[in-house]
Amino acid sequence: MDGSTGVPMQGQPSYGQPQPGYGQPQPGYGQPQPGYGQPQAGYAGQPPQAYGQPQPGYGQPPPPAGYPGGQPVMAQPGVPGALPGQPAPTQWMPAPERIPGCPPGLEYLTQIDQLLVHQQVELFEVFTNWETSNRYQVKNSVGQQIYFAHEESDVCQRQCCGPQRGFTMHITDNMQQEVIRVTREFKCCAGCCWCANVDCCGYEVAVEAPVGQVVGYVRQAQSGWSPHYDILNASREPVLKIRGPCCICQGACCTWDQNFNVMSLDLANEVGKVSKQWSGFVKEIYTNADNFGVSFPADLDVKVKATLLGAVFLIDFMFFEQPKNNNNH
Repeated sequence: MDGSTGVPMQGQPSYGQPQPGYGQPQPGYGQPQPGYGQPQAGYAGQPPQAYGQPQPGYGQPPPPAGYPGGQPVMAQPGVPGALPGQPAPTQWMPAPERIPGCPPGLEYLTQIDQLLVHQQVELFEVFTNWETSNRYQVKNSVGQQIYFAHEESDVCQRQCCGPQRGFTMHITDNMQQEVIRVTREFKCCAGCCWCANVDCCGYEVAVEAPVGQVVGYVRQAQSGWSPHYDILNASREPVLKIRGPCCICQGACCTWDQNFNVMSLDLANEVGKVSKQWSGFVKEIYTNADNFGVSFPADLDVKVKATLLGAVFLIDFMFFEQPKNNNNH
């Protein structure tokens, strides 16, 4: 359009005039395109999932590698790849091959000279002071879990008798098979070291491996001041002795390890150790979750090693459950 004359310029359409084909549907407009909505080449023959719909397995965490049943456990400090508050894989010790003459499940013990026993924190117990059944993780020296132990005991005894209660400790392997059982009978007035030579006054645990077959006993022995224990075989013959410290410290003020030395029968040689390890101020003052270490010769009979593991639970109940059960926080 020429601005001076208002005459349309040559070759330019008039302003405001409908253009040829304006408003007419274009060829193919609104019609489905070839192949639209059809599976793409190379697709497995299944239509894609609708947008906005959850995909199979979306948002579901993969089961931790190596954990039986795919059940996650909470993250622990020092575990590679563990984030605070997120499920982390439990590192399990590889199962050894079956060994003739070795009780089933004790093959793990043939390869190690140390056990770490970690009692789990029970939050319900922390907030309510209601005594719950104890649970423990049993690991080797590099942090691989070997066994899991859980207590079976009477509810009334747990609340009224505290650490004097009788209990059965079920110890299972990574296949969730019970391989060791530790049993202590309830004794009303037991525990005094001065009269522990009397059956009704001395604590004792029996260790079975497999269940139903006793392989050893841990019995409290008479002493004048420090705690003494005898490690007995299935025939109740002494095998080793344990000598504890003269002064056992309980609670958060004990910032050191307390050692119960495993001695030869003549008390001339120390062959191992059961140690109550300091767990940290907060854990010690607010919970009764304890950490223990057990060391022994690598070539020691696996039945005696299992019996020493039973000694951990007896020592824990006798000396390190008491303050929390009496509300001495």
